[in-house]
Amino acid sequence: MKKLSPPDFARLREKTRLVLAGRDPADSYGFVNPAIVRGSTVIYPNMEDFLARKSRYTYGTQGNPTIDALVAALNTMEGGAGVVVCPSGLLACTLPMLAVLSAGDHLLVTDSVYRPTRNFCDRMLPRLGIEVSYYDPAIGGDIAKLFKPNTKAVWTEAPGSQTFEMQDIPAIVDAAHARDVLVLMDNTWATPLFFDSHKFGVDISVQAGTKYYAGHSDVLIGTVSARTPELYKLVRDCWETLGVIIAPEDAFLTLRGIRTMHIRLKEQMPAGLEMAQWLSERPEVARVLHPALPSDPGHALWKRDFTGASSLFAIELKPVAMKAVGAMLDGLTLFGMGASWGGYESLVLPFDCKPYRTATTPGFKGPTIRLHIGLEDLEDLKADLDAGFARLRAAS
Repeated sequence: MKKLSPPDFARLREKTRLVLAGRDPADSYGFVNPAIVRGSTVIYPNMEDFLARKSRYTYGTQGNPTIDALVAALNTMEGGAGVVVCPSGLLACTLPMLAVLSAGDHLLVTDSVYRPTRNFCDRMLPRLGIEVSYYDPAIGGDIAKLFKPNTKAVWTEAPGSQTFEMQDIPAIVDAAHARDVLVLMDNTWATPLFFDSHKFGVDISVQAGTKYYAGHSDVLIGTVSARTPELYKLVRDCWETLGVIIAPEDAFLTLRGIRTMHIRLKEQMPAGLEMAQWLSERPEVARVLHPALPSDPGHALWKRDFTGASSLFAIELKPVAMKAVGAMLDGLTLFGMGASWGGYESLVLPFDCKPYRTATTPGFKGPTIRLHIGLEDLEDLKADLDAGFARLRAAS
């Protein structure tokens, strides 16, 4: 198998690059996949080499060949100046904040942010002397009105993790960059396959790689991609200083997931849309929160900027007692009740964002449920939900 030059590799189409990225059989004794390299200590041949750090690797916390193979694949997907990998998606969200923010800085955060990220902003950043404000995710370019002299960065997430509001990322980027303010984004829902964040000017893009990168519900991993070499150095220095390292087995499993990511997302996108449309026609459902549906308030932004959609969305039920919702959900046989998503299995999760939203009020009148559509047969999933709705009606 002849090794491709970087220009030849760059000309390949997306699906081919996902198969080839981050692997070279010549470096793995001819085996297709990179080997799993475990280790902490690196041995130098002599004192001169040790003092000059004349080695590709210096210690286990600086990475190893398996992790580097994953980073190479992620760089191909993200298209930035460099990527670091973290032991969880949450750490991937918090690491860039620590990398670019200092005491006295001000951070603007979308009110629809992933709640654990919000917890970090509320509990940890003030202790470091960093001011945090939340804003309406629909604000667009008007975010410039919220900038203070000390505003350093804007945190975005499109769509929001539970309520799925879209954000006008190009407008926010234009307003922020006009003031030398950085734009950070949680791009887990769309992944680089469906939203090229750096192309739209996002400075630091993070992924909960646990979801679609790994894709099999057996890995915790996060990724941080920086748009410029200067930002990558800040992120990398923070990553090294904190000793943030992933297990080589997790790097290997994530590489395995990347090989089939295109196929999984292309399968799950239409399944999610079909299920969302089916649910929108149910008498028990008040509305479906899915930006790829033409009826969604954020659909125009999604259609303009995104090339696809994942299979995560939410529904608002018509007003009903929570005991009826429990009867519906507890009896499901194909939908597991769990907090993650992005794997091959379908999941369901009741949520209530009203207690912690501060800049906006979502205005839900009925209970809200988040759904992830996996790779099961869609008719079986519909039958499972149909039986659940029957239990809901009976318990109402």
